[in-house]
Amino acid sequence: MASDTTSLLERIDTEIRVSSSRDATLQAICDLMNRELDGYDWVGFYLVDPDSPRELILGPYRGDATDHVRIPFGRGICGQVAESEETFVSADVTREDNYLSCSSSVRSEIVVPVMAGGRFVGQLDIDSHAVDRFGGSDRDLCEAICRKLTALFEGHR
Repeated sequence: MASDTTSLLERIDTEIRVSSSRDATLQAICDLMNRELDGYDWVGFYLVDPDSPRELILGPYRGDATDHVRIPFGRGICGQVAESEETFVSADVTREDNYLSCSSSVRSEIVVPVMAGGRFVGQLDIDSHAVDRFGGSDRDLCEAICRKLTALFEGHR
């Protein structure tokens, strides 16, 4: 990974170590990614609802407000990732049959699952106003971040 990516991962490690709560850590990561990475126009987490385990609820995020505060598994790209537990990258969201539009400005998206104890617990969702914004290095970075988050979710069932 490039040194700027390594530096970002080190800063995220620090956030995970020093933060007072899971949500504070997730918010700090959203803020950092949105601020430091060009084209990461909306960065947020959707978390499995503990009271409705087949639904995602909007967690910490940075970017424009969204109407999508609850998403059933299977619905939209986020719901699709909740079911598949696999990273999904859309180079152009207008070509996706199941895309839930948050903003007419969004052109591409990456959604990465967060796993803990072998279970899907949430996801990192990033939107960009640029078509084809997310390449292999973005996928590698986001997946590395999500692996680092595992410990935050253990014990939060």
